Amino acid sequence: MTPTLLPTSIVGSLPKPSWLAQPEILWSPWNLQGDDLAEGRRDALRIAVHEQTNRGIDIVSDGEQTRQHFVTTFIEHLNGVDFEKRETVRIRDRYDASVPTVVGAVSREKPVFADDAKFLRQQTDQPIKWALPGPMTMIDTLYDGYYKSREKLAWEFAAVLNQEARDLEAAGVDIIQFDEPAFNVFFDEMKDWGIATLERAAEGLRAETAVHICYGYGITANNDWKATLGSEWRQYEESFPLLRQSTIDIVSLECHNSRVPMDLIELIRGKKVMLGAIDVANETIETPEEVADTLRKALKFVDSDNLIPSTNCGMAPFSRDVALGKLSALSAGTSIVREELSVTRS
Repeated sequence: MTPTLLPTSIVGSLPKPSWLAQPEILWSPWNLQGDDLAEGRRDALRIAVHEQTNRGIDIVSDGEQTRQHFVTTFIEHLNGVDFEKRETVRIRDRYDASVPTVVGAVSREKPVFADDAKFLRQQTDQPIKWALPGPMTMIDTLYDGYYKSREKLAWEFAAVLNQEARDLEAAGVDIIQFDEPAFNVFFDEMKDWGIATLERAAEGLRAETAVHICYGYGITANNDWKATLGSEWRQYEESFPLLRQSTIDIVSLECHNSRVPMDLIELIRGKKVMLGAIDVANETIETPEEVADTLRKALKFVDSDNLIPSTNCGMAPFSRDVALGKLSALSAGTSIVREELSVTRS
């Protein structure tokens, strides 16, 4: 089978149905319990697959329908973390949150997402992608009362993530994505051990690996932070040269409606680039031509065979209509550029 040119994908979450969870907020509480919740989450996953496929998304994900939060739902299933013992910490140096405490050695007794990934695999013949939190972002969402070392805890999490990633691969996942928004904040740690712990999490995988580095969901704390970053957002300049030399296959980045200079993509030349061509901080649905224009600009710095059009981040805070409209725009805009490329290649 000939690989799809410019295969489209989403980075993270889609809105959950209102019967499953409270809509349009992060960390949304479940509206169901017990067996009803298990069934409801799978129904929502099935719907998410249908909606993506219906709107021309080529690399399908679960839309995080079975997870309450992209970091803590994984951590909930690990030993050594007490969710009853909470402390207030500064998340990504941006906002305060009440978080669980590491009280002992962290470990994983059994796979966390493998059954959900197998269910996703059964729903589609298309390539599937699953997201996990990266080690640095995990430690930034906890209070460490045991290791007393961010680096030590990150290495422990990396080993646990590697176990989980291998189980996801065995479940049929084609691309395993690690979410590391912390890479855009803690540059010294990212350079000292952040990239290394990410590579440890991805060690020995045959599935393609991706790292997603964004400027966060479209929530007030993140939007206020972005407003302080000036006319050019050059944070990727810190991580891209190191990621280019890393074992990670795909680099996922925020682009559309951001102030990220497009030429920074040149710093990861040779890697696959999952390019955010849909804004998640704005409810306005992009036109296909706006998406196409973003992709055309990116193609000056990444080969077309390596470009994966995507969203900037997750869309959980949106209404379902807005999110699905944005998926359609992503697909339609990508089709425009595919046609242009097919003409130039023929």
